[in-house]
Amino acid sequence: MAPISDDTKNLNERNVYFGADSLKKYFDPDCQPPLPLVELPEYLNPYYHDGVRIYAKMMTMHPANNVKAMPALNLLESSVVPQKTNRIIEYSSGSTVISMSMVARVMHGINDTRAFLSNKTSDAKLKLMQFFGLDITLFGGPSQPEPLDERGGIQNARRQAQESESIINPNQYENDKNWQSHIRWTGPQIYKQLPEINVLCAGMGTSGTLTGLGTYFKQVKPSVYRLGVCTAAGDRVPGPRSFALMRPVEFPWKDAVDTIEEVGSTDSYTWSLKLCREGLVCGPSSGFNLQGLFQMLEKRKAAGTLSELAGPDGLIHSVFLCCDLPYQYIGEYFEKLNAEQFPPIRNEYLTKVDLYRYDEAWERDAIDVLPTVYTSTGPLSTTPLQDIALKPNHLVLDLRRPEDFSSWHLPSSTNLPLSSTGPHTPSPFSDPTILEAQWRELEKLFSEPQLLADLQPHHVLLVCYNGDSARVATSVLRAKGLEADSVRGGLHALRAYEAGLGNGVVGMSESVSKPIAATVSVAAVPLD
Repeated sequence: MAPISDDTKNLNERNVYFGADSLKKYFDPDCQPPLPLVELPEYLNPYYHDGVRIYAKMMTMHPANNVKAMPALNLLESSVVPQKTNRIIEYSSGSTVISMSMVARVMHGINDTRAFLSNKTSDAKLKLMQFFGLDITLFGGPSQPEPLDERGGIQNARRQAQESESIINPNQYENDKNWQSHIRWTGPQIYKQLPEINVLCAGMGTSGTLTGLGTYFKQVKPSVYRLGVCTAAGDRVPGPRSFALMRPVEFPWKDAVDTIEEVGSTDSYTWSLKLCREGLVCGPSSGFNLQGLFQMLEKRKAAGTLSELAGPDGLIHSVFLCCDLPYQYIGEYFEKLNAEQFPPIRNEYLTKVDLYRYDEAWERDAIDVLPTVYTSTGPLSTTPLQDIALKPNHLVLDLRRPEDFSSWHLPSSTNLPLSSTGPHTPSPFSDPTILEAQWRELEKLFSEPQLLADLQPHHVLLVCYNGDSARVATSVLRAKGLEADSVRGGLHALRAYEAGLGNGVVGMSESVSKPIAATVSVAAVPLD
């Protein structure tokens, strides 16, 4: 067991890490300032006026962002054999093995860390492990197998390590270096930061955190009341176990705890959400620990024994651990909690429409339209209308209503009127209901096989009243693999450009419009 110290060794008050081994120092708790200890404000502490002060120990602020970083450091330090170990295998639901993968790379130069875990692990957590470069093997059976069950992944990891001298299985479930890491680092940090501590609260999964902290404080300050928190029977919170599943755990946790509370998932996620919104970003197991502390305080208050926990100053200084971050469990918050706890998404229907990308390069200024799309025997600005022609493989689609198209349009353009737009219709980007209707109409229209076949050989220029409907249409066509652009500013920009020319382009409405095919000359496709 690591020696107990009443102080931490780090002197890095500036929190800066230099040199070739900067990352190693960054991960080493002995080279860091203590992880933050933050008192909850009165409005988050229902027992404030009972003389209770509650502090969150932010284990999430370690570079690995979770409480399992400490065991990972201690386990690998004692297990890795330099120049021999090249692979690490660990059965873990997430935080331990993710921390191990980072610690293995940074501290030991090992890039091959493999995670054995339950096939019931969420997709988000599996992707998180892949993100951190872990090789994953899934196992059936209970999501939290008993450590000694020969059928489970824990013993499978152990067997594989026994078969090769280059593979290690640190085995967080049986290796005393797990809980001793909190005697080495976490306990001394808390005691240095808050020597007045009266109550300590930690969740129980492998039980390493509580075993280590409970053992430490039993030796340095026996008056500290040690609270363990288990999940309520039949419920689940990521990380901790139910009390029934603590039976096979061989760590000396029973000597490290004074009482146990059982907490459900709804309270855990609720308090995690509250803490996050107030600036203490932490996951469900952190809310779980806080709720366990509240339950214990409430029971003692009802029994009239709360004051027995107070120190010489008359206050009860209570510390609970914030163990991980919420991000990998985001979906579960919405499953566990009522919708009323989350602000609404306005215009949420837009999540199902306007699904394709936009690119400013697809919007053409009016001044570029004629030289880009049309050709003539002389300068376009002086060439008579009858001598202007579309370039080969170019096509102009005008999305305006037939009567507006008839009064003015670009030479040789084709009318493909939309029912969702008109001369006085607001921009689809200023009115989400118009965008929804317009996108659905365009998506249906441009999904017609014959129309797509007719458009396929062409580079399509789209024209509308103000440019925005054509911009949406361009996005849809581009998503379907066609070359398409729109006129920025639409009809208004084109007419302004025409007025500025003062030449033969005036009178475009006299030109003949050409349909692509019979299917294109029909009115806009009606919406469902």
